[in-house]
Amino acid sequence: MSIQLDHIIVPAPDKRASAEFLARILGLEAGAQTGPFIPVTTGNGVTLDFMDADGFRPHHCAFLVPDEEFDGIFARIKESGARYYAHPDGSGAGEINTRDGGRGVYFTDPGGHAMEVLTVPYGGWAPASVSG
Repeated sequence: MSIQLDHIIVPAPDKRASAEFLARILGLEAGAQTGPFIPVTTGNGVTLDFMDADGFRPHHCAFLVPDEEFDGIFARIKESGARYYAHPDGSGAGEINTRDGGRGVYFTDPGGHAMEVLTVPYGGWAPASVSG
């Protein structure tokens, strides 16, 4: 059996604002409210279910994006006025990183969560297998 991540619950002071913010940045859509959740579904079918909550610890979510979509996403991050930075500790304010030969940036969403977009997974892409 192949195990897959289906969804995560993301607490937020204002679930709609946080869901719509992330959806706009990533070029996705926030779905209709289902129960207490506002869903944002990624291209691989994982759903982030935003839920109103107070007193939570910030989460971190990273999104692997195609290199050709990075510039548009980064422009929307800057246009939003969100704080963005190159490194997970918050250093490199106003910068992106080029880890593993790709591009990446962290940004803070309206609920205080550290979101990240990157074009190459940590450790780089696996080498192509050689057949012979």
